[in-house]
Amino acid sequence: MALGTYTIQNIGRSTYMLIKAKNILVSKRSRYQWIEVVDTEEFGRVLILDGLVQSSEADEFYYHESLVHPAMVLHPDPRKVLILGGGEGATLREVLKHSTVEKAVMVDIDEEVVGISREYLGSWHSGAFDDPRTRIVIEDGKTFVERLDEEFDVIVMDLTDPYGPEIARALYKEDFVRRLHEVLTESGVLSTQAGASFFYPSEYRELRESLERFFRSVDPFSVWVPSFGYSCNFIVASKGPGLGELSEGEIDGRLKARGVRTKFINGKVLKALLAIPEFYKYGLSGY
Repeated sequence: MALGTYTIQNIGRSTYMLIKAKNILVSKRSRYQWIEVVDTEEFGRVLILDGLVQSSEADEFYYHESLVHPAMVLHPDPRKVLILGGGEGATLREVLKHSTVEKAVMVDIDEEVVGISREYLGSWHSGAFDDPRTRIVIEDGKTFVERLDEEFDVIVMDLTDPYGPEIARALYKEDFVRRLHEVLTESGVLSTQAGASFFYPSEYRELRESLERFFRSVDPFSVWVPSFGYSCNFIVASKGPGLGELSEGEIDGRLKARGVRTKFINGKVLKALLAIPEFYKYGLSGY
């Protein structure tokens, strides 16, 4: 929530971070959540939903590149991509960097988030909403997927956290993971952000174990995102080989061949991210 010239970012159940705001551009409740767009001293423009920072101008590429490119490079030829959530348009922007993509469907429940992002977050979407390969659907992602009659090569879940607003929680449950597996092609890949395992280990473990029940390969990793105040977890699940089976050169080669330019993710960085401590793989805090 906005408080004077500060915004309070919830990190854990009892841990918070204060971010000084220079200007509050949007502060309103939609049908589903409280939406804020603020300009800050250190992070630039920031999108906040229900008190949780979604992304900031200064470091959004840490998050969006980590969410998108590992899954996209793992698939040998991603042509059809489904994005669940992603209202800022930045996940869509990163997906469309891959020249192989012929169709990208973005499904977000909150039309007001998408509209506000179009108006205030231009550097996030960079015109991706209007790309001819894009289809924007305003609908509950769970409802959309349950009635799907087509398959996708890659699915990217850019939702609020598993422990966040109620509107996204059902999309992390085992029955929905099963359905996502069904609508992926034979070599399909799923990528999801998984919140903060340090602060919410049980929610993280539940999601990871659900993915392990259905997918051949499950690769967890995490990335420090300064505006979040924690290391954000990501999980890439594949019906085929896992990220560990790609070499650094293969990762860089696929990015180059598809014309993808990045600020954060490359072969060396991704291979390093996959080298995580044993206890961290299971969402334990270490205590």
